[in-house]
Amino acid sequence: MANYEESNPLLPSEKQEFETKDEKKSSTTPTPTATAKNGGAPPTAAISIGWTADGLPVGEPTLDRSQWDSSLLSCLGRNDEFCSSDLEVCLLGSVAPCVLYGTNVERLGSAPGTFANHCLPYTGLYLIGNTFFGYNCLAPWFSYPIRTSIRRKFNLEGSCEAIVRSCGCCGSVIDDDVQREQCETACDFATHVFCHACALCQEGREIRRKLPHPAFNAQPFLVMIPPGGQIMGRGL
Repeated sequence: MANYEESNPLLPSEKQEFETKDEKKSSTTPTPTATAKNGGAPPTAAISIGWTADGLPVGEPTLDRSQWDSSLLSCLGRNDEFCSSDLEVCLLGSVAPCVLYGTNVERLGSAPGTFANHCLPYTGLYLIGNTFFGYNCLAPWFSYPIRTSIRRKFNLEGSCEAIVRSCGCCGSVIDDDVQREQCETACDFATHVFCHACALCQEGREIRRKLPHPAFNAQPFLVMIPPGGQIMGRGL
């Protein structure tokens, strides 16, 4: 019986059955070209993307960072249309740094209550530092994050990048995004600790040239004034 089944040409052999099954599978699975003709996209493999400290995907070309509008030691600012504002910033940084810091955060955040929430804690740390240590040594620990926020918001060049650009050293640190951001944050902290008043003034000049005061962003409203009382004249 087994020999009859093997010799009978009308019965399909096992080899032919496997070939027909493979042909059915190949016909049912769509090819990438067929899916493209039908309007669908060919399946793509999932690619893991990392993110840098600036919020950009790893491998994406980063924009060239611009320099600060004025240097750290340009306390009087520049002789332009913002000259009066620069003098105001210099005066506030010398006499009332708490007010200058509060206005900088208010312009940068544009949130209600920002000035009081930052000016009052700064004032407390300023008074404690000057009372117990003789100088303002505590407030910079509280105020240095604003420099990092300004640098990231306007894509500004940090102190570490400026040193590498001018001296050409420590280039390997700049190539790594995470190490560069850590180095720039440490430089922001050191700038506020050792040149606190100059740092606040530089940040104030930068913000005033690029961001208007939040009070100027108020929506205009129309005031309707009713007409005055009219008197009907009596004809003669």
